[in-house]
Amino acid sequence: MTLVAVCAFGQSARKYYKAGVEFVDNLKYDDAIVQFTSALSLEPSNPDYYYARGQAYEKLSKYTEAKADFEKTLVFAPKDIDAMISLGDVCNKLGKYDEALKILNHVSTLDKRNSKVYPEKVMSLYYLNKYDQALQASDTAIIIKDTPLDYYWRGLIYIRLKNNVLGEKELRKSISKDKKLAEPRIALADLLISSNPKEAMDQCNEVIKNNDRNTEAYLERSKVYRKNLDYPSAINDISKTILIDSVNPAFYYERGKCYQKFNQHTNAINDFSKTISLNAERKAEDPDVYYSRAKSYEEIMDYDKARADYNKITFLSKYDAKAREMLELSQKRLYELNRETDPPEIAVVSPVSAKDTVEIKGDKTNLLISGTVKDKSKIKSFKINNESVILVEKNGVNYFLANINVNGVDKITFSAIDDYDNEKILNYVLKRTETNPPKIIIVAPYTTEEGQVMLDTPTPNIAIQGKISDESHIKSITVGNYTASYNPNELNPSFTATLDVSNLNKFTVVAEDIYGNRQETEFTLNREGAGIAATNPMGRTWVVFIENSSYETFASLDGPIKDISTMRRALANYQINNIIPKKDMTKAEMERFFNIELRDQVKKNQVKSLMIYYAGHGKYINDVGYWIPVDAKRDDEFTYFNINSLKAGLQGYSDVVVHTLVVSDACESGPGFYSASRAANEAPTCDNAQVAGSKSAQVFASAGEAYELASDNSKFAATFANTLMNNKNACIPIETVVKYVTAAVLTDKGQKPKFGNIQGLEDDRGTFFFITK
Repeated sequence: MTLVAVCAFGQSARKYYKAGVEFVDNLKYDDAIVQFTSALSLEPSNPDYYYARGQAYEKLSKYTEAKADFEKTLVFAPKDIDAMISLGDVCNKLGKYDEALKILNHVSTLDKRNSKVYPEKVMSLYYLNKYDQALQASDTAIIIKDTPLDYYWRGLIYIRLKNNVLGEKELRKSISKDKKLAEPRIALADLLISSNPKEAMDQCNEVIKNNDRNTEAYLERSKVYRKNLDYPSAINDISKTILIDSVNPAFYYERGKCYQKFNQHTNAINDFSKTISLNAERKAEDPDVYYSRAKSYEEIMDYDKARADYNKITFLSKYDAKAREMLELSQKRLYELNRETDPPEIAVVSPVSAKDTVEIKGDKTNLLISGTVKDKSKIKSFKINNESVILVEKNGVNYFLANINVNGVDKITFSAIDDYDNEKILNYVLKRTETNPPKIIIVAPYTTEEGQVMLDTPTPNIAIQGKISDESHIKSITVGNYTASYNPNELNPSFTATLDVSNLNKFTVVAEDIYGNRQETEFTLNREGAGIAATNPMGRTWVVFIENSSYETFASLDGPIKDISTMRRALANYQINNIIPKKDMTKAEMERFFNIELRDQVKKNQVKSLMIYYAGHGKYINDVGYWIPVDAKRDDEFTYFNINSLKAGLQGYSDVVVHTLVVSDACESGPGFYSASRAANEAPTCDNAQVAGSKSAQVFASAGEAYELASDNSKFAATFANTLMNNKNACIPIETVVKYVTAAVLTDKGQKPKFGNIQGLEDDRGTFFFITK
């Protein structure tokens, strides 16, 4: 059953194919295409049907469709030489000469003696301007098969090579081989128009005698008539081509040019318009036609329509190479047609002026100016204070934005000149105001110099308090997306605002004064303190270890190294956010560290609890305690580090630090450093939030008879560390540590630690807790 069906389909397809061939024989190509398409619907892989339909399309000048069918033929019959040659032929007709040459070169490698391929190659090479190669291909074509068309093409090639003598010779040879062949006679007539118009006319007449429907012959003869200034006859010949082919736009264009030369511009415009209409149907546009019609419109003084056609060429020049070549001519004509005498109109948008006066900020050296310039014509020159400014045209309006140097200038002069030298000058007086932008300071919450707002609590809303400093009154203050509250009539006003920071990492405060001086300051929210406070009531806790052991004039010590190491191990189980180890510090280094470096770091990081632990030599002279720097000189008190200098340094960051604890494993700090002693047996408990939150400033110092030489085996440090390491509670207050250390060292003669408040630092009976992890 299947075999019968296939045979039936095959017979039906061949039936349609045969019908199509009969239609081709009768020159009914449209009907033939219908039949071939029906055959293909039944046998879609038959190359013969595609090839036949492609030939029919080619006869109808439907070269794109023909090309597609020849390509399909080669899909199913890749070695079909005739299909390849036909494909090269339609590529030439479509102007795809590179593609044609590639196909035809392939054919010549498969069949070097094929007589059809070389004439097509000659055509491809000719239109690719490869004339030497075209001559070689024509030599091969003549060797294989000597035809009149081969000599015709050789004639054209020689003419392109500026060798008219050889060109004429080859064309005459082509005519001698086939006296009825039209192409060489028409080409010879074109060559002889200037030198021998009579013979040019004879050649055209001979072609028309043999075929009175040859439009190329009529067109060529019309050229001869025009050479002889016989425009009526030229127009008559082109009219005959229109009768033969009424939808060819080229014929109307040629007749329009004849009418134009004959000063019949209305008829010329009609023919040019018809050409444009027919081109539009073919989705094509020729700038030559618009230019010709514009010239005729000018002649009948219809300048608006002439301008429209010249503008059309300007538009086409963006996409069409031919239009680009004509652009200069079109613009010259437009230039003359658009001539006018009105000066440009200048409007300044910014800055805003009042009575031709512009206010600018104090000693400002540059001014940003924007505005528009309007004119019927193109603006040739636009300057501000003799500086050229670029204009940007949009919808017929020229916009400008310029940053002008106004240093030492008391006025602004605008000058606009159009293409016809019409000029407009505009002047503004400059009035200077103060230029300094406001300064923004946030007072609360605490804000670092780097703009970090330190948050101690996780609340979503924070109250911002700040102050603005400026020479002028403040026009507006915004905090984030909120308008701040302030007194606009007050100079340097304070401001307040409540800001929802639940989804913010940073916010911007913007202040602008009445003269437009504007300051935008960005602040970053630092929530580390709030996070630490949630688990550690002591807040961010830092420990500074000072280990002085390698002395220049005092005896070197091994003990501080071991003691500091022991203390660091003991603190490993506690919530210490940062440990700063300092070793073998000179006096200058100690002074700089406590007065500047530590202060800056503590404030920047918002440290709430600070312990300073010193291990090294100490001195107690005239009721003053000293830490001995490594570069100190014996018996030179000036080279020692005065404990009171430490107290002065601590006062510099007491506004940030809540809990301060100084531990000195060297000597008694002296009465000038600590005030009333605190009882070590009054140790608070971990759940005492009031003590943890209240400010404290405490000192715990070892003491002894031999101040000059510290013991290398500090029971003070060992007991301190053991107390911390043996603690089983969630926290341990310094009072508990003091209790155990005092009990341990009292057994050694002369050792009596001192524990009290640091004199001069605020202390609200809080205390220093060590919080376990």
